Amino acid sequence: MPVDSIETRQKLRDGRSSTRSRPIEVVAVGSWSASKPAIPTPLWHVLHTRARQEKALAKTLFAAGIEHFLPLVNRVSFRGRQKCIIQEPLFASYLFLHGTIEATYFAIATKRVANAICVTDQQRFVQELKQVRLALDNQAELSPSRYLEVGRRVRVVSGPFSGIEGLIEDRSKIGRLVLQIAALGRATSLEIDADLLELVE
Repeated sequence: MPVDSIETRQKLRDGRSSTRSRPIEVVAVGSWSASKPAIPTPLWHVLHTRARQEKALAKTLFAAGIEHFLPLVNRVSFRGRQKCIIQEPLFASYLFLHGTIEATYFAIATKRVANAICVTDQQRFVQELKQVRLALDNQAELSPSRYLEVGRRVRVVSGPFSGIEGLIEDRSKIGRLVLQIAALGRATSLEIDADLLELVE
């Protein structure tokens, strides 16, 4: 057999051998990334409902596992001569939803929502809802109140409403604590002993 033929075969064998033993390189193509897509952050939205649809919407959202808050207050009602207590929304035609934009679309699809607004200042909104929830959890008798553009911030320092923060209009009305929802431009208030309040810096 010619020498060049033997050498050629040897080179081919060496080439195949080196190809099999060469480590495989992983080449990144483009900007592809294996990282998982970001999970949308739930946000608070104000849902302006159609007339008398607040409870029905809350029931639907609850069944769908969507977080929401519908503050309710007890009101006296009469059916004929019979007196009864019914629960009504604190802020008529409003419900607060905490979820993704898809959850808001779900609420709108129920045909019970007239308008939906994403809250700009989420931190402030959470604090305002917290004050309302604390008041309701402690059986506060909340009444409609005028929204205050200017007021003095105070905190309840003792009693069943301890920790609740709100506004007072002036010294002569210090016994009425106003709880406001800026995103709504709505407010509610409760009567409280002025000695239980302290100014918040």
